[in-house]
Amino acid sequence: MLIDTHAHLDSPKFDSDREEVISRALEAGIDTIVNIGFNRETIPSTMALAEKYPFIYAAVGWHPTDAIDMKPEEDLAWIERLCSHPKVVAIGEIGLDYYWDTSPKDVQQAVFREQIRLARRLNKPIVIHNRDAHEDILTLLKEEKAEEVGGIMHCFSGSWETAQKCLDMNFYISFGGPVTFKNARVPKEVLDRVPLDRLLIETDAPYLTPHPHRGQRNESAYVRLVAETAAEIKGLNLEDIAKITSENARRCLGIPR
Repeated sequence: MLIDTHAHLDSPKFDSDREEVISRALEAGIDTIVNIGFNRETIPSTMALAEKYPFIYAAVGWHPTDAIDMKPEEDLAWIERLCSHPKVVAIGEIGLDYYWDTSPKDVQQAVFREQIRLARRLNKPIVIHNRDAHEDILTLLKEEKAEEVGGIMHCFSGSWETAQKCLDMNFYISFGGPVTFKNARVPKEVLDRVPLDRLLIETDAPYLTPHPHRGQRNESAYVRLVAETAAEIKGLNLEDIAKITSENARRCLGIPR
């Protein structure tokens, strides 16, 4: 059985066939999905999914591209209250995004720091969004002692050197659809070097669809394609990768069997 450690099944892109998408995931051998609520709109819809389906868990946090819209005292208190819910397994996705020019860097960094501090106070792992911000991500994680809680580097796209630093800070490295692309030399090389006990897989559905469905809407069933690529790179069979990555996800996020 497989675990999709990062999905957005509450997205409007699934409004017409969400039940079918979830059924296809179960049929493909995915027995657990972690859905991500990352702003004022998606946190409630993520919680609704987690409460409706026993196999869907939630991570809640504030995405860096929405940092400018955060009301720090009010929204951090809201996230803190939700973290006491038995289905909330992490704070995320949080981090830095220097690609989309929607929130100033200083605002992103302040919101990121506050959520790391909250995670440490609550002893919750964190799910990191990192786009074009490798050095600042590493600096802030170190300064805020994020290794005390660790977590997941979501859809990792950095170098092996960056991955090593993340591993040293108690993070798991998660790969999604891009690692299946034929020209994905660096992600494949990094996956090959990541220790098996720190490897995770995900979809980020409806985004980052793996080969051979690239360009179409992604869905949790396709995490199997990521697992197949990981198995090929690691020289293992699919069943081994499924068992290893599922054990890792449960250990990292405290998901019960």
